Amino acid sequence: MCAGNGEAHRLPGRGEPRQPQRGDRRSGDRDVRSRALPLTPRARTQWLYSPVAECSRRVGGIGGNTSIHSDGVSRRRFLRFAAVAGGSMAAWALLGCTQQRVPHSDASGAGAAASGPEPVATTDAVSGRVSSAPPRAWSVARRWDEQLLAAIRIDTPRPPVHARNLYHLSAAMWDAWAAYDPRATQLFHHERATAANIEMARAETISYAAYRLISDRFARTANAFDIQRRLDNAFAALGYDTQNTGTSGDNPAALGNRIAAAVQAAGLADGSNEQGNYAPGDRFTPMNPPLVTAEPGATMTDPNHWQPLRINGYADQNGSPSEGITTQSNVGPHWAAVTPFALRRTDPTQPYMDPGPPPRLGTATDAEFKRQFVQVIRYSSELDPADTATVDISPGAMSNNPLGTNNGKGRPTNPQTNQTYAPNVVKRADYARVLAEFWADGPASETPPGHWNLIANAVSDSPVAVKRIGGTGPVVNDLEWDVKLYLALNGAVHDAAIVAWGLKGTYDSVRPVSAIRYMCGHGQCSDSTLPAYNASGIPLEQGLIEIITADSSRPGQRHSHLADHVGEIAIRAWRGQPNDPETQVGGVGWMLASMWFPYQRSNFVTPPFAAYTSGHSTFSRSAAEVLAKFTGSPYFSGGLHSTEFPANHFLDFEQGPSATIRLQWATYFDAADEAGISRLYGGIHIAADDFTGRVTGSAVGLGAYAEAQRIFAG
Repeated sequence: MCAGNGEAHRLPGRGEPRQPQRGDRRSGDRDVRSRALPLTPRARTQWLYSPVAECSRRVGGIGGNTSIHSDGVSRRRFLRFAAVAGGSMAAWALLGCTQQRVPHSDASGAGAAASGPEPVATTDAVSGRVSSAPPRAWSVARRWDEQLLAAIRIDTPRPPVHARNLYHLSAAMWDAWAAYDPRATQLFHHERATAANIEMARAETISYAAYRLISDRFARTANAFDIQRRLDNAFAALGYDTQNTGTSGDNPAALGNRIAAAVQAAGLADGSNEQGNYAPGDRFTPMNPPLVTAEPGATMTDPNHWQPLRINGYADQNGSPSEGITTQSNVGPHWAAVTPFALRRTDPTQPYMDPGPPPRLGTATDAEFKRQFVQVIRYSSELDPADTATVDISPGAMSNNPLGTNNGKGRPTNPQTNQTYAPNVVKRADYARVLAEFWADGPASETPPGHWNLIANAVSDSPVAVKRIGGTGPVVNDLEWDVKLYLALNGAVHDAAIVAWGLKGTYDSVRPVSAIRYMCGHGQCSDSTLPAYNASGIPLEQGLIEIITADSSRPGQRHSHLADHVGEIAIRAWRGQPNDPETQVGGVGWMLASMWFPYQRSNFVTPPFAAYTSGHSTFSRSAAEVLAKFTGSPYFSGGLHSTEFPANHFLDFEQGPSATIRLQWATYFDAADEAGISRLYGGIHIAADDFTGRVTGSAVGLGAYAEAQRIFAG
């Protein structure tokens, strides 16, 4: 049935820092990092100061030509990162900078800075107000969360692995905090402690547990040397001793070391195969041969299953390049076996949640399969900055979707101001391209779970935030707020990874780059009387998907550049990454369909795992549910979050956006829905992957928050 429209050096042993190797692409001054970070690269001058790392650098605004070359970080990318992170500790962590300080007894467990200039003025990532968000005011839990995010940015970007890392850090910090609470339930290490100064003891216990755990988790990674250097600097800046590894006694350091050891031991037996670098072992063999992206078509044994890609000069989601041709290895198909936070099931052989399969070619859902992949082509055709089509992306006109849909019509008023949301009309192509890149793999490649940690941290930094857990009860100090927020949030994204990757492992579904090339390589399925008919072909749609004919390929006609391919399928879509993405655009035009590329870097193309369900959608909705419950409101502070993207200073895949635009969300759910649909504009998911991920993500988030509440209460 056919329906239209629609590489390698020896790894060090555990605990042995990796030393830079001669010629190592990640050693010395070159520290390859991710693409851009989202949230608001505004023009401003900042001072970044570190008496420990001696890295005071003046960073110019967007309009200048000044660059910083700290560990290879470009000025433009740094500014993007600093804007999202509020310009404070997170930006310093990216540069390996710390602020000298000694611990003292304050209620937040933060300590005080010993020296340094006043904190920089920054833009709050949620409210948009210019405010001061000094790292010296952060709790130790926030500091260690930022350290983990900094480590993730320069590690291999494996979302389920880093969701697990975030959860285990959060659980370790929770167990350290809860040791001094008579009621709270601990997760990995069950021990009560007393201290004359509980808040100081908590800060020390948390810091030892976090430092040991992060050090252990990244000890065998490619950038272990740099990560450990930063961790050592941060730990020493807090006044603690990296050589204090003792686990005996009732002092906070020993307790923190015991907690870290307990989490480490549990992690080696949780089904993730950490000791085997998280490989699935013999449990997964691709059903399809690799797709060579530089060649047309897609040879597949079963077009309903995932196909690894063979990419010349492959670069992972952090932009870290490799030489020659790389064949993808599937990340996390065994993740359903990983020990969760709140999920429960009665049959360990089945997924925790099973919404059923995605649509499949050649089955009863053949027409829906084709319709959804045609929709991806249509989204690709909307990425042309020369297109004058516009869209109102104000919360008054867009979003407010029922769960698992894009049917929302916006909100008439902002419930926190009782004012209407002003129109926000932008070029559709700018919106689509910004959306695809903004959410592509998380800011500075924290991966999506880390992206939601940045959003949560920005929520906590809001100058109007009132820290009542659940929106009711007493105002709590920053340390309690952060420890509890991280446990609920990262418990949720960890469980989201288990659900999403469990379904990826179960259904092993195809990605658009394979499905579209495969169907188009077979021809068209719309009319058996026309050339190139095949039941497994792509539906035709005038102006979008057409047969190349002698007439259409004559000089001056729309397919003239495809005259050697008469009888094949042409599509009107994004033409791929230009030679100079800083100054050029790929644009949209007619192309040989069997050579279609999604809106991604040409040396990345598509993530190395199956499509269904979307990790972005599942992570994002689960995180949004937790933030709404934890803060007591689904709305961002003030009922509106606005993130600005300056003209021609944000996109990485090509130049753009053509004009400055602002993404706006009223609620966490609006943001989560945009994360989901962004993957369709990016060409790496279909609607079934997205919508089902949103639905399962909602259940995951609600379950994780309920479990966190139970743990908090004891």
